[in-house]
Amino acid sequence: MKKISRVIALVLGFVLIHSCQKDTTFLITETSVGPLTKSTAVREMESTFINDSVVGGDTVRINLGVSPKKIEIYEKGGKHLLTLTANSDSIPTVENVRVMDPRYVTEKGIGLKSTFKDIQNKYDIKKIVTTLNSIVVFPKGSNLYFTIDKEQLPENLRFSTSDIEAVQIPDDAKIKYLMLGWE
Repeated sequence: MKKISRVIALVLGFVLIHSCQKDTTFLITETSVGPLTKSTAVREMESTFINDSVVGGDTVRINLGVSPKKIEIYEKGGKHLLTLTANSDSIPTVENVRVMDPRYVTEKGIGLKSTFKDIQNKYDIKKIVTTLNSIVVFPKGSNLYFTIDKEQLPENLRFSTSDIEAVQIPDDAKIKYLMLGWE
């Protein structure tokens, strides 16, 4: 009887531990995006995204050391998950990740459905860069960056080429692109 109770306790313990593990399928950290890590080689994309479709990475060419510039990851159902840019190292890895699916969120809960106010509540802003059609928000101490379309700004700032300050960006301005750059 004691053996049975120990076995039951052991099984319940495993179930409890397994149920407490955090699902990282759509988690963005400083060194990973879902199953992709900063050190994942381009030639490992097929095995890293085994349940998804990898487009732009001809396996034969990758195995010969020819790295594609852009690699797109799609769910088996066709939903675009990520667009990856490879570096040109001797063993190419991912240099830049553009998140396409709103299910991906940072450790602090920021994703494509977030707003500028959400970014400000979770991150200290290092700098804001103004481009022709957007602004790019760079958090301090992070490889992440967020792009907000200028259409989200007040009309008097939409065509401005001068620097835009955080106080000028509406709280409800939506994120257009969420990207992670690895050097």
